[in-house]
Order: sequence, then C-alpha cells, then structure tokens
Amino acid sequence: MTTEALSGEGRLKPVRQLDRVIIRFAGDSGDGMQLTGDRFTSETASFGNDLSTLPNYPAEIRAPAGTLPGVSSFQLHFADHDILTPGDAPNVLVAMNPAALKANLPDLAGAAEIIVDTDEFTPRALAKVGYASDPLADGSLDRYRVHGVPLTTLTVRALKDFGLSRKEAERSKNMFALGLLSWMYHRPTEGTETFLRRKFAKKPQIAEANVTAFRAGRNYGETTEAFAVSYEVAPARLSAGTYRNIAGNLALSYGLIAAAERAQIPLFLGSYPITPASDILHELSRHKNFGVRTFQAEDEIAGIGAALGAAFGGALGVTTTSGPGVALKSETIGLAVSLELPLLIVDIQRGGPSTGLPTKTEQADLLQAMFGRNGEAPVPIVAPATPAECFDAALQAARIALAYRTPVFLLSDGYLANGSEPWRIPEIDELPDLKVEFHSGPNHVLEDGTPAFWPYKRDPLTLARPWAVPGTPGLEHRIGGIEKEDGTGNISYDPANHDLMVRTRQAKVDGIDVPDLTVDDPTGDAQVLILGWGSTYGPITAAVRRVRADGGRVAQAHLRTLNPFPANLGAILQSFSRVIVPEMNLGQLALLLRARYLVDVQSCNQVRGLPFKAAELADVLQAALSTLNTEDQR
Repeated sequence: MTTEALSGEGRLKPVRQLDRVIIRFAGDSGDGMQLTGDRFTSETASFGNDLSTLPNYPAEIRAPAGTLPGVSSFQLHFADHDILTPGDAPNVLVAMNPAALKANLPDLAGAAEIIVDTDEFTPRALAKVGYASDPLADGSLDRYRVHGVPLTTLTVRALKDFGLSRKEAERSKNMFALGLLSWMYHRPTEGTETFLRRKFAKKPQIAEANVTAFRAGRNYGETTEAFAVSYEVAPARLSAGTYRNIAGNLALSYGLIAAAERAQIPLFLGSYPITPASDILHELSRHKNFGVRTFQAEDEIAGIGAALGAAFGGALGVTTTSGPGVALKSETIGLAVSLELPLLIVDIQRGGPSTGLPTKTEQADLLQAMFGRNGEAPVPIVAPATPAECFDAALQAARIALAYRTPVFLLSDGYLANGSEPWRIPEIDELPDLKVEFHSGPNHVLEDGTPAFWPYKRDPLTLARPWAVPGTPGLEHRIGGIEKEDGTGNISYDPANHDLMVRTRQAKVDGIDVPDLTVDDPTGDAQVLILGWGSTYGPITAAVRRVRADGGRVAQAHLRTLNPFPANLGAILQSFSRVIVPEMNLGQLALLLRARYLVDVQSCNQVRGLPFKAAELADVLQAALSTLNTEDQR
C-alpha cells in the first residue's frame, strides 16, 4: 500500500506502508552504533510499535578500527503487531565502512536496502578487509538496493560553522545516519534532541553539533533524489496500560528493587563488575532512596560474602555475575545452602569457557547452577524468557528465597540483558506480597520446660528455618560452614544427622511451590512438542507460528523454573511422540530431562554466541513432522 506525502519543498514523495521492518546499524566499535540503535529504539517505542533488539559488539574496549573483528552492530525489529525476536534477516543495513558491509552482508534478506558511507570505501579500507575490488562498483551488490551516501562529507559540511576540527565533526556522522533513518521511517525527533542536549549538557557546543547533524540527516532524506520513498509502520495494538522500552538488565534491577519494597526489607548488592552483568550494579547504585545499598567488592568472593552477610543481617542479599564469577562464588553458595539464608545469585550467562566470549550470549551455565558445588547442595533455579520478564523473574526468585530460606539462582543471559522490548509497567497492587516476618522470640520448649530458640526448627509446610536478625535478645545462635544439628543448629558430626540434614535441604527445594507447566497445543492432537527455557522463547515461538501457518501441528511449552521442575513435566513429556529441546549449549537441559524422566528428547543446539533464528527452528520442526508422517505411513 502506498500513499503520498508532501515534502518540505512542496514535492510529493510516496510513503509505503509496511507491517514490520528489521534494521541493522553497523560500523566500528567507536562509531556509536549502540547509541544510534538505542536512540532509534527509544523513538520507536514512544511511537507505539512492538519491538525487539539485538546489540552485538566486540569485547575489546577499542577494537581494531576498520577490521572485521572490530565491527559493532545493533539490530532492531519493529512492527505493527506482536513480535518476539530481533528478526532473522535485516531488511535494511546501515554500513559505516567496508568492514561493516562485509561482516553483515551474509545476513541480509533478499532485495534488502543498504546504506553505506561512501567516504569510507577507500582502497586502503577495502584492502584491510580483503576486498579485491570496490563492491559499490563491481556489480556484486546488484541484488540489493544500495544507497551510497557520503555521510562523513555531509556531516562535516553541516557542522562547518561550529569551529570543530574535522575529526571532532566526523564523530557526529552517526547522528546524521540516525536522522536519515528517522526520516525514512517517520520516527519522532523531539526525544532524541532532548537526549543529546542532556547527554552533552556540559559541552553545549558538542550537543548542538550532534543535534545539527541529526537534523541534517533528516533534511537530506527529505530533499535528496536518492531516497524517493519513505516508510510507515503503524503502532502496534498492545493491551491497555503504560509502557516503556526496557532492556533485560534494567528490568531485572527494577524487579529486585520491587521485591525488597514488597518484602519491606533493605536490598543489598555485593558485586564485582563483569560483562554482561555490570549494568545491574550501575543501575542499583542510583537508587539509595529506595534503601538500596551497593558494594563494589575487590573480587567475586568478597562480593557474595558481603551479600550473604547482609542476608544474615536481615536484608535481601543479592550478588550479580556471569559464568566465570559463579565458579569463584561456589564455596559461598554452598555456605548459603548450609546456613539456609535467602540469597539471590544473578548469573547473566555469556559464552565460555574461561573468559570465552564476554559480549556474546550463551545459556551454558545450567549444569553449573544445578551442580557446581561440593556435596549435596541443591539450589532453586529461575530463568526469564524475555527482557521484560526479567522483572517478574526477579520477583519470583525473591519470593522463593524469602519463603523457603534458600539461595536462588536467576539465570538470564547476554541476549536478554542487552536486548529490549516494550514493557507494561505494573500497578502496585499487581505485585506479590513478599512481607517478611522475622523471628522475635523462643520457638521451642526444652525438656525441663525452659523456653529456647532453635535456629533450625522448621516450618512444617516450607521446611524453612526461622530468620532471626542478629541482636534480637534471646535469639543468639551459631552460624558457620560445618554441618548443623537438626533443630539446635549446634555443630554435628553424627552420620544420621548429616543424612537427615542433606535430605531435608533437598526436600525443601523439591517442595517449592511451582506452577504446573502449560502446553500451547491449539489442535489438541500434536505429536511434536518443542520445549525451551530462558531466552530461546522468542525464536521458538516465532518458529512455531511459522510452522502452524503452514498447517503443521506442533505443541509448545517453556520452563521458567528449572529446579525444581514442574510436577506435571514428566507426564507432559511422555505424552508426545517427539520432544525437541533447543538450547544455546550442547544439550544441558536435554541431559537433565533424559536422566530424570527417561524420555529420549531430541537436542537442537548451537553455541555461536548468537540467538537462534526462527527459520532454523522452523526447519527442525518441519523435519520432525515429516519424519513422523513417514513413520505413520509405514
């Protein structure tokens, strides 16, 4: 559908209506692609589109300029309807140099639009990434709609009256590109201009230069003959409420604050900076007004030790990290299991092993979270499925920790942490009541009739021990890592007592209240079930929609709690002829399911540091359906 729009000079330019678009901004890690993508996302969210994003950048602070390893990108998928992933193949690529073009060209959809900064396509830059000839001139890009724009020259020209050096002026070319894309897709502009003036408030000349470059990009799109068409994507129809765009780490931070507020206890974060979890430390440090205290420790061990000490003192103790940090924290997690205190271990998973891929995503810490401690040390595990769901997952993890007096793992990952989507801000009365009642008096009577406090006397329903804040008169008790005697909490080496305490701690985790797993099976007769956990939710759901649109009958379920499993999981698995489990690891959940339920699940694995593509999973499902049909015909 095409309509006509009046340009600023009185000429008519057609406006094409689209239902969705996938845009990728790509350039050197110093070209500001993450900022450009974030601003485009913010304006898209304010316009009312549904959206999903995928930032992708090198781990190096300043990766080599003009090289393939140094390319940074930001992908945004926005639509007039509900979407679930950042998209498989970009419709539009903005490439700031030859490296950005070459690194991202294989991912483009057919007939995609490519906008390149022609000023950067010099013989030296082309040779650096292995181009024998200029792809803008040799016909190799003929299948695409290529727009060569001298972004650098146009930006420098637009800023000639600001008295900036050429190098300083060139830094604003990402804002020129943002202005051009904002014109192409009719994005609002006021928010970006306000943001730039606020960001560079201490450097007003730089602020106005960026605003001018942004406006110049919009004007260029409006007036040049190179762009004859602009596009509109109508707002999405979302359920009623107040929305904001939110990334996973920000949602998780807000969830932790909300949990502490609903529990009416202080929030304490003991953490050591590590990618991609550091944003949580940065965000929580801004909220002292909510009783949040943050401690940037000298190492991972000190961070969790302080958090566990805060839990002993009556706070909601939290520590944040990624896989390598979990390894260092393992002994203290075991101590928390023994002390039976509420503690949240937030693991934002990344590619491993060792340092691995710090800025790339993976979900390969599941077995580490499940078993990565000495002895029998069971810990509940909660995993959010989307960036916005990180808020709810934080509340759920806090509920379990506070109610059952146990450390809890919250497994997010880099894809969720840095990706974003619209989030409906909940009303206060929609949040769970997590209010904590600290123990304040004796809970046991000795044989001689004397009242006493037993720190390991348990709630019969939850098996949680009492939480007594240090300093409460008469409630003095011993803590430490040596095994406790049931009830009294005294040191015990008795074999029977140790067996009882190990089994009791396991029973406490096994007895956690977990909702039954729900299965989405519209026809009710699907033979294939695709089961996921964590951030695979978006690609899985998008793949299921594709297969169903083609007439395929497939069921879908997604695990939010991985320890304990929902009580009905075994029966569900055994009711399908084929169970497929996609994971960004080599089959860790599949291993647990096979061991627990003796079901021959089919693993679908990748460890590329990137999320699954919906098309890949759709092919896996179609192959499974085809195999079943062949078997039925036999």
